[in-house]
Amino acid sequence: MNTAARPNVRPANPNFSSGPCSKRPGWSVDALTDALTGRSHRSGPGKAKLAEVIERSRAVLGLPDDYRLGIVPASDTGAVEMALWSLLGARGVDLLSWESFGQGWVTDVTKQLKLDDVRVLDAPYGEISNLRAVDFSRDVVFTWNGTTSGVRVPDGDWIPDDREGLTICDATSAAFAMDIPWHKLDAATYSWQKVLGGEAQHGVLILGPRAVERLETYAPPWPLPKIFRLTKGGKLIEGVFRGETINTPSMVAVEDALDGLRWAESVGGLEAMINRAESNLTAISDWVDASPWVGFLAGDEAIRSCTSVCLKVVDDWFTGLDAERQAAAAKRIATLLDKEGVAHDIGAYRDAPPGLRIWAGATVERHDLEALFPWLDWAYAAVKAEFTAPA
Repeated sequence: MNTAARPNVRPANPNFSSGPCSKRPGWSVDALTDALTGRSHRSGPGKAKLAEVIERSRAVLGLPDDYRLGIVPASDTGAVEMALWSLLGARGVDLLSWESFGQGWVTDVTKQLKLDDVRVLDAPYGEISNLRAVDFSRDVVFTWNGTTSGVRVPDGDWIPDDREGLTICDATSAAFAMDIPWHKLDAATYSWQKVLGGEAQHGVLILGPRAVERLETYAPPWPLPKIFRLTKGGKLIEGVFRGETINTPSMVAVEDALDGLRWAESVGGLEAMINRAESNLTAISDWVDASPWVGFLAGDEAIRSCTSVCLKVVDDWFTGLDAERQAAAAKRIATLLDKEGVAHDIGAYRDAPPGLRIWAGATVERHDLEALFPWLDWAYAAVKAEFTAPA
């Protein structure tokens, strides 16, 4: 039987899901009052809403003046697919993979686009590809932050300014929470449902001048579906980057994105958003240091995510279990916390090693994490007692 004391303080907000992520502090449905429902996104007011999202996003992220930002279909996945199908094929490509989403892009390029000149630089969960081995005479595809592994690139210093190929980056759980040197990225993507805590539906595609040049000088040999087309007559469709979306957007999701952006501005912009996420990571690190049963999946502090924080159980009791029992015990911990209403949706991703995954992005309050930690210790002790009790 569990003998650990049951905590008395609960997180005010128990939402620690890694996507869709926690809404910003103080959010309520009233934030959507001004949503342009029942109106065309092509109307004057509709275009103005979409253009406002674009301009506020550019400003908060600090994009260079010659970079374009557009709203595209199908969340971050749609944005990445659009970049891959539209930009790749002009030269060889290096694919970096250290978690499930990066592996998904490997599958798309090798199995769907079926490119011949492909190198895959992979690494197991908790580690990162050998960044020194990347060949920048080729195109390079990578995730800035591996959402399902808790591993991020340490910085952008490994990307040269004089690269010949394009860098295509899935930045969905990094944008608005990490210091991204945009000039190192030629194409980047994210979705509102991550650090902004927005409603999921739309993706964002960011293009630098080198990516635009590729689009206007190279036509891939495969057919492009309508929702992937970024050029017409060999020229970039500029309207996409002014709010003239390729398909009909949800104006409720657009309003929610505006709310998230205004909140980001109100707390101090990008620097403050980064500081909030890093402060949350510090809080988790302090708790991990004090709790002998748990550790980070990413052992190297330099590549440890400050948003999708992935944890593993390091207690000898747990590591001595077979894989099936480990998965069952980890799932039981997450289920117990969910039933208690103190942490929802914090089980490890289905393809990742058994453990926990806690979203610590900017919309999460540090005091809620600090209230969660005693519950994590309590739940682990409870599950260990269950699994070791005599039959």
